[in-house]
Amino acid sequence: MEEPRSNEVTGMLQAWSAGDEEAIEQLIQLVYRQLHRAAQHYMAAERSGHSLQATALIHEVYLRLVDVRGIDWQNRTHFFAICARLMRRILTDLARSRNYQKRGGASPHVPFDEALLVSSEPDTDLIALDDALTRLALVDQRKSRVVELRFFGGLGVEETAEVLKVSNQTVMRDWRLAKAWLLRHLSGGNHHGA
Repeated sequence: MEEPRSNEVTGMLQAWSAGDEEAIEQLIQLVYRQLHRAAQHYMAAERSGHSLQATALIHEVYLRLVDVRGIDWQNRTHFFAICARLMRRILTDLARSRNYQKRGGASPHVPFDEALLVSSEPDTDLIALDDALTRLALVDQRKSRVVELRFFGGLGVEETAEVLKVSNQTVMRDWRLAKAWLLRHLSGGNHHGA
């Protein structure tokens, strides 16, 4: 099965923005494989033994997308950028929730989707990465977005450049600098400057 053409996706996004409720269903069917690949790309970078499935992550993204209103969808890459941000939020929220529950939590935890339960151990690496990305965004928003789009969204250099409206070389330079900044930050080194 071939990848959907950008104009097909853009047309469905525009129809959805105009109020066509069925367009989101058609859109998800059209881009499902690509979203699944992006989710698998992220999951491949997770610790071994991680049982969260890419399919469950995509379904949660879908549930959040259905509730989105008022976005002026620009094109296919804008859609995937939003999906990347949603994946980051979902995974970070899940890791924080597990960490909170491990410390006792205020009430019993009743998951709405048992497939999202990963393990009883908190995913502190994901929480630390999210915190570091948030701090990086305070120093350099674009570098933080490059990491989010490439790492969480699985976007390539060209797609990331299109979303951010910069050159491929700028994306590569930002990617290298952001990785170095994050590595230094996550390993307890210097926290200043990008």
